[in-house]
Amino acid sequence: MDINLDPSRDDLPLMANTSHLLVKHYVLDLDVDFGSRVLEGNIVLFFGDGNRCKKQSSSSQETFQMESEEAYILRTAEPCHVPKMDSNTFSPKMGHREFAVFGKSDQDAFDNDGNHDNKEHDSESSSSKYCCDTGNHGREDFLLVLDCCDLSVLKVEEVDVAAVPDLEKFTKAPNLTAAPEKRRCEIVRDLVALPADAWREQLDCYTRCSQAPGCGELLFDSDKWSLQIRKKGVPTAADFPHAIRIWYKTKPEGQSVTWTSDQDGRPCVYTMGSPINNRALFPCQEPPVAMSTWQATVRAAASFVVLMSGEKSAKPTPLREGYMSWHYYVTMPMPASTFTIAVGCWTEMKPKTSPLDDLTEHTLPLRPSDADFRYGNTCSHMEYPCRFQSASAATQNIIPYRVFAPVCLEGACREALLWLIPSCLSAAHSVLGTHPFSRLDILIVPTNFPSLGMASPHIIFLSQSTLTGTSHLCGTRLCHEIAHAWFGLAIGARDWTEEWLSEGFATHLEDIFWAEAQQLPPHEALEQQELRACLRWHRLQDELQNSPEGMQVLRPNKEKTGHVSASGASVVKNGLNPEKGFMQVHYLKGYFLLRFLARTLGEETYFPFLRKFVHLFHGQLILSQDFLQMLLESIPENKRFGLSVENIVGDWLECPGIPKLSPDQIVLLLEWLLEQKTLSPQTLHRLQQTYHLQEQDAEVRHRWCELVIKHKYTKAYDQVKRFLQEDQAMGIYLYGELMVSEDARLQQLAHRCFELVKGHMDKASAQVVTEMLF
Repeated sequence: MDINLDPSRDDLPLMANTSHLLVKHYVLDLDVDFGSRVLEGNIVLFFGDGNRCKKQSSSSQETFQMESEEAYILRTAEPCHVPKMDSNTFSPKMGHREFAVFGKSDQDAFDNDGNHDNKEHDSESSSSKYCCDTGNHGREDFLLVLDCCDLSVLKVEEVDVAAVPDLEKFTKAPNLTAAPEKRRCEIVRDLVALPADAWREQLDCYTRCSQAPGCGELLFDSDKWSLQIRKKGVPTAADFPHAIRIWYKTKPEGQSVTWTSDQDGRPCVYTMGSPINNRALFPCQEPPVAMSTWQATVRAAASFVVLMSGEKSAKPTPLREGYMSWHYYVTMPMPASTFTIAVGCWTEMKPKTSPLDDLTEHTLPLRPSDADFRYGNTCSHMEYPCRFQSASAATQNIIPYRVFAPVCLEGACREALLWLIPSCLSAAHSVLGTHPFSRLDILIVPTNFPSLGMASPHIIFLSQSTLTGTSHLCGTRLCHEIAHAWFGLAIGARDWTEEWLSEGFATHLEDIFWAEAQQLPPHEALEQQELRACLRWHRLQDELQNSPEGMQVLRPNKEKTGHVSASGASVVKNGLNPEKGFMQVHYLKGYFLLRFLARTLGEETYFPFLRKFVHLFHGQLILSQDFLQMLLESIPENKRFGLSVENIVGDWLECPGIPKLSPDQIVLLLEWLLEQKTLSPQTLHRLQQTYHLQEQDAEVRHRWCELVIKHKYTKAYDQVKRFLQEDQAMGIYLYGELMVSEDARLQQLAHRCFELVKGHMDKASAQVVTEMLF
């Protein structure tokens, strides 16, 4: 590798050399073995060209020059491991199925539902493990590097896609004079480049190609964090096999999957969103730029349900000996880290009243206020079958959903969760428009799940802790995870250190969604949001006081954010730091930045902009500058209040702690609050404490006194008295506010203050106040 990675540090290494080859599609074929606590089978990877071209970000104007693949030649001077394999190495269930045309069980998954999701970027890489040959004879071979950890790789082979019949219907005419290796690469290049309207045919081709026989084993080796694969005599990525099959099995201790028991005491397994992502589930390319599609066939005992990131609700196919096969697929390219699987004896929870058997019909026409959700007919991402281009998807305020949980939680699900889902989905649609994904499964995960929730494509994990008490915790957490469909999944961070682009947005939007889901009037929504802001402020303050400054920074790589090595490898700063999993700074500090921008620029400006941003950037990876630059460019310069990308990045993203608002910004905030009908004493108390209003300049204290008078906040009446006595040049207007309040105590305060100062007050001012009071 051409980057110095130290796995002993707290930084997570991303080893895959994505600059040379990108996985475009994964085909997983796995068996679940609860007795041994392993997933076992094979994965086929289809490659496209790598991300090695020169790129320039329109927002940051940063240029990344990738090294050409011809220059990236690694000398494999060290001998490779040679595993001993005999005829008993592979069990019958591991042997690949008889090569044939599409079977009916797989075809059923691709029927004409017309309500699929997405597909997009260049993607990933391949993987393997031990070497089949020790001699390199001094040759320099191209080395494919995949992210891999805690996997037992048994065999790696090239797939003979040229043996698949009828592919010429979808690929260019084969060059019969070319070498077989070159023909196979050309077939895969054509296959991964099929247009979006041929997605069904493409999936069919992927399936049939994945069942093709092998045509030669590849050399492979591994270390703690990666799997390296090469083919003898192949010096460049262009000539490396573009379809490879890896036979492997997971390890019980692998950090990507958790083997446990559910609340009914039955065995289950699920991916947990660990710091190392999915590299202990399957060999993959972890860098975010490695965006791919996937399909998976998973076999388990008939008593189990398999849930997965997939566009259709899989219908299991019976197999011999009491086993069932489940098949899922996605057509929207996403990072491999977003893939999720859960297998257990789950039960689907259905509402007893008004069951919605087909929620694809549960749509409403666009309201007049929703008409701006669609902005033109084209998208900015690379081609895939995108829901944002579908008129029917644009009006679908509630996508089809299912809920799964252990039987013992059925009552809690009915009481706390099932009735909330339609309103939360509809609320999200009313704010951001088209749902990026065509359906949703919600799973109540076992008690050892380490957080309250986790969102993945088409599936949300919720903790059982959300099901107790009132609906508040369940509703807010559900809204948070639903928000990730837009921010975190449909729009991802190009550099994983910018976690705030996912968690900050989801935290900010959860309040907006939840208020809409409850159909609160504006003043109640504001009260609720102000109270939650105060609680978050205290949590953030505590965290900032008890954490290293380096971990309080939202953009720790600063000007190097988004940079990778020539091969595409990089590190995620603090990605393995055990403290990071317990910190909320990316959630809370990101939330306060977005709240500050929305309040400063005006919510009537901010949220329509956010819909436009989602429409422009869905299906893509972004940096902070992309969002900030588009936001400020959408606002006239005279209404930006001096904000710039540079000062926001400097004050909020690249510094520890949280920036203090300028007096003008506090005035703006207080003026906005003066427009609200009601504010509770608790909100006013937190506001005073947070911004130390009694210590601010006279402009700020004047607005604060107006708020105190309007909302009769008795605890701060002394501050009004002080202002009238010490700031006579600005206090005249307050006498009028005190009198029109029609509150006897406030009117008495006005009279007492005037008696104290009228003797040395300016005569003209005294006359004006006299007319107000008498």
